[in-house]
Amino acid sequence: MANYWKNRRVLITGCTGLMGSWLAKSLVSKGANVVGLVRDEVPQSDLILSGTASRITIVDGDVADHPNMLRVMNEYEIQTIFHLAAQTIVGTASRSPLSTFETNIKGTWCTLEAARNSSLNPDVIVASSDKAYGDQIKLPYTEDMPLIGSYPYDVSKSAADLIARSYFKSYGMKVAVTRCANLFGGGDINFSRLIPGAMLWILKKHPIVIRSDGKFKRDYLYVEDAAECYTTLAEKIGEKAVKGEAFNFGNGQPITVIDLVNKILKVTKAKVPIKIENSAVNEIRDQYLSTEKARKVLGWKPNHTLDSALTKTYKWYERYYKAGLF
Repeated sequence: MANYWKNRRVLITGCTGLMGSWLAKSLVSKGANVVGLVRDEVPQSDLILSGTASRITIVDGDVADHPNMLRVMNEYEIQTIFHLAAQTIVGTASRSPLSTFETNIKGTWCTLEAARNSSLNPDVIVASSDKAYGDQIKLPYTEDMPLIGSYPYDVSKSAADLIARSYFKSYGMKVAVTRCANLFGGGDINFSRLIPGAMLWILKKHPIVIRSDGKFKRDYLYVEDAAECYTTLAEKIGEKAVKGEAFNFGNGQPITVIDLVNKILKVTKAKVPIKIENSAVNEIRDQYLSTEKARKVLGWKPNHTLDSALTKTYKWYERYYKAGLF
């Protein structure tokens, strides 16, 4: 759909985050008119550093403010919404569950209710997570599994996911949900996460700290591939097999934390020690996804290998570290 996004009016909530920054960049390159909802200024966001912010309309506001969300949608005549705004750090959710629930759950229903009341009936893509599945007996996760999150972050994503699909079931809205593996890429400045943390420790020549025992297994998805999964899903949301559905997106190659760190050391040619703290709490040991549905229904697959994506990611951190950004 080469011209689908040409002059299409798009709202991205959470556009200064990792996913929001790259999605905004992708949509601008496709010709969309992007409005980005921003709660806090983030000078280190790739949205700012890449110059994308100067090419979109920035609106200040909180995603949990329903009247403002409705105002933005009507005032800017929004046709497609990517609801990405969330508190995304698992540890922060455990320390501050109320603020996490406020943003992740209330923010979702405020966005959907505003869309339902908007005059243009916009399409809505809601970002859930592989964490919404909770701790399942069988892996990989498939979309027909129940959502049984137990910990604050996981529960917030389970709830947001269910709420989103209820708006399709109850009101016939064109809503679809993404359940992505762990996202990574240049621009993630949440250094408590493994990949950006490891990149920074390497650049500073410090030991890489692993909070778990190193044996936790995860699937990872490069942010440029994730941006394509979002736009592909949005383009097909009117199809019967897509609207109201959830789709898993991942690399399809689960890897243990220690193996990932060793891979990072290999692609960066770094020689720093690894420190295993084994202090992680409220985290599920193994989480990874089947992406068969996305491949069959949407025709989507990632374009990057893990090695090539890690190499591109490291170059981003190296560039801005040398520039004194962090």
